[in-house]
Amino acid sequence: MTTLIGILVAIIAFLFICIIAVASIYNKLVALKNYVKEAFSTMDVYLKKRWDLIPNLIETAKGYMAHEKETLEKITALRNLNYEMLKNKQKMDVNKELSLGLSTLIATAENYPELKANEHFTNLMNELSKIEDEIANSRKYYNGTVREYNTFIQMFPTCIFAAMFNFTQEEMFEAGEIERQNVKVQF
Repeated sequence: MTTLIGILVAIIAFLFICIIAVASIYNKLVALKNYVKEAFSTMDVYLKKRWDLIPNLIETAKGYMAHEKETLEKITALRNLNYEMLKNKQKMDVNKELSLGLSTLIATAENYPELKANEHFTNLMNELSKIEDEIANSRKYYNGTVREYNTFIQMFPTCIFAAMFNFTQEEMFEAGEIERQNVKVQF
């Protein structure tokens, strides 16, 4: 009888430890997922700031850059998308394209001394430069939290519980191939 009670106590203790372990893993998964959401939200604030700055930049540049109509139209078309209606993946993709367009715009602006001398344009460019720095920093933070989350859900035994509870990998915010290339401006 004593042996049966001892076995029963051992089984109950083992089950209790298993429940605590599963709860601990689940809570860590939830916490990491929330860090990823928070990191994206932080980055999203800066992406939205840039999004809102672009129309002013385009309007200022239009008067000086009649020859750069295609670049201005592309940036304007991207900017005319409804930002709030975009999913996170779409926001990342659109902002990769915007980064390329803005890089081209900035490089092209170097060839327009009157535009560079325009105080409004200079202020907008300074503000854009600050926002770009904030975006870069928030991308690093986002990618760090995604790396930590993705690593955790891929490790054993967490991968079993992550699959059971539908925790899936998140996508890093990476520069596209086009963004990695130098911007070439030709006249």
